[in-house]
Amino acid sequence: PAGAKEDSYSFLPLVHNIIKCMDKDSPDIHHDLNALKTKFQEIRKVISTMPGIHLSPEQQQQQLHSLREQVRTKNELLQKYKSLCMFEIPKE
Repeated sequence: PAGAKEDSYSFLPLVHNIIKCMDKDSPDIHHDLNALKTKFQEIRKVISTMPGIHLSPEQQQQQLHSLREQVRTKNELLQKYKSLCMFEIPKE
């Protein structure tokens, strides 16, 4: 599903069609240009709803650093708990 979502936002097929239309002087170029414009508008809407888009790049970096620290700390705790053998599964 993630790959399909990424493919739906690919601009390459439209750009390729536009170039082909330009080479052939095809009237379809207007249709393809409108489709490209529509796709840009859709992408702008998606981007505006992304979490953290309202933050500055510096704030995003700080948040990323904080989240990485949390992951590091939680991994250390997991390793500690594993070493205490609390999660051993009894053999049958």
